[in-house]
Amino acid sequence: MIDIVTRIETLFAKWGTSKYDEQVSQLEHAVQCARFARAADADEGLVVGALLHDIGHLLELERNDGTVDLASNDSHESTGAAYLARFFPPAVTAPIALHVEAKRYLCAVESSYFATLSVGSVRSLMVQGGPMTTDEVVRFRKHPAADRAVALRRWDEQSKDLTPSGLSFADFGAEITRVLAST
Repeated sequence: MIDIVTRIETLFAKWGTSKYDEQVSQLEHAVQCARFARAADADEGLVVGALLHDIGHLLELERNDGTVDLASNDSHESTGAAYLARFFPPAVTAPIALHVEAKRYLCAVESSYFATLSVGSVRSLMVQGGPMTTDEVVRFRKHPAADRAVALRRWDEQSKDLTPSGLSFADFGAEITRVLAST
C-alpha cells in the first residue's frame, strides 16, 4: 500500500505550482488556508482539512495530464474527500466534502459574502449551482459538519494572497501525522 503522506506530497510536488483558476498556486493556496485554520485555533483535523481541501483539483490534474476544463464542475470536493476518507477521519474529510456547498450557502445567507469572492470563485460558483435555495440552506444547516465547512470556506477565500507565505507542505507534517495516528 502506498504511503498516503508520500502520495499527497508527490501530488503537490507535481501539480502544486498549477494555478487552476486563481493567480495563487495550489500549494500556496493550501498552506495559506491551513495557516488561517491554525491562527483560528482550529483542531488539527480541521487544519489538515484546510491544507488538503483542494486535493481533488490535484487528483483531476493527475488524471487529465494537467488539463483543466473551467467550464465544467469537476466536483473536486467529492473527489478529494472520497480519496482521503480511506486514510483520514471525518473531522478532516467532512468539511472538505462540504466546502463548495458552504460557499453556495454563504452566498445565499450573507448578502456581503458574494462581494468577497475572487473572480475564480465567482466563476466556479456559477458552475457549482449558484447560491443555495431556501430548502438547500435548511438541509445544509442540518449537516453535523456545516459549521466546520463554513469555517473552512472562509479561510479558503482568504487564502489567495499572491505574496508567498514562506510555508511548505512539510510545515504541516506534525498535524498530519497526529491526525493519521488518531484513526
